[in-house]
Amino acid sequence: MAGRRKNRGSSWNSWNPGWEPSVPLSVEGGLTARSTRGSIGSSWWSKRFIAHLESFGAGSRLTRGRAYARKGQVLSLAVVPGVVTGTVQGSRPAPYEVWITMPILPGRVWSEVEAAIASQALFAAQLLGGELPGELEGIVASAGGVLFPASFGDLVMRCTCPDGAVPCKHLAAAFYLLAESFDDDPFRILLWRGRSREELLAGIRPPATPSAGEGGGVRDDGSPDDVPGPLGAATALSGLSALAVEDQLDRFWVSPVPLPEPAPAPDTPSDLLLRQLPGPPAVLGGAELAAVLGDAYRTLGDPSRALGRRPD
Repeated sequence: MAGRRKNRGSSWNSWNPGWEPSVPLSVEGGLTARSTRGSIGSSWWSKRFIAHLESFGAGSRLTRGRAYARKGQVLSLAVVPGVVTGTVQGSRPAPYEVWITMPILPGRVWSEVEAAIASQALFAAQLLGGELPGELEGIVASAGGVLFPASFGDLVMRCTCPDGAVPCKHLAAAFYLLAESFDDDPFRILLWRGRSREELLAGIRPPATPSAGEGGGVRDDGSPDDVPGPLGAATALSGLSALAVEDQLDRFWVSPVPLPEPAPAPDTPSDLLLRQLPGPPAVLGGAELAAVLGDAYRTLGDPSRALGRRPD
């Protein structure tokens, strides 16, 4: 649903098309971030997506984009395989169009991902419940793909605004609203990476068995195939003797297959927070103070200083 820009008369300087005021035009009905302060995103996957973006060192552009997202400047946002499109109201009358493109995962990668999910009943149950398994990022990596962008170089971004920075604040606003949309529907991130909900669930379901009216033969255990067989946990327990179960008690808490290693956290520079903040004003030291603070952050973030160790 698209928002509507409020009529602000001649607030834009029409006689100088190269000039643009810094305050965006107000809109009604725009997409507004639920978070009014602090971080955006509530699920592990949306937080992980934002953590990747903020680790790329875009600085104050992301900060301004977050403010745009909270003011409702994003008018529309849509996700199709490989592409996110949207419109963002800036300070000029016509909203800006934004595109965020990331190549979809190849079919062979998705086949391996689906096989790994299907092999773990818990993973399949989480997806059916509308939740992404915490191991999904590692599963995709083991199959030779990436779930989240590893750098801005993995993305092709475009905005119709005159700002030459990439990402600009309009693209950044779309990123934050995109993260919140992942909270609402985690299958959106999978759709962006090339798999719809229906395709993924079809890929992890076991082959259908003949219905009662299609049988007439017997099962491997000798029972007629037109009689309903055991369901749920009974399927796994049927045919097991008490002795066989006792022999496996020591493996009750052991996973039947090795679980993938958790994905490593993004490698973030120690002065990332400083880069995200606006530069200090001249009265406080300006660029010179920013340089001193940057050196301090990098020194304090040096791993060799941990536990009292000094650099060689």
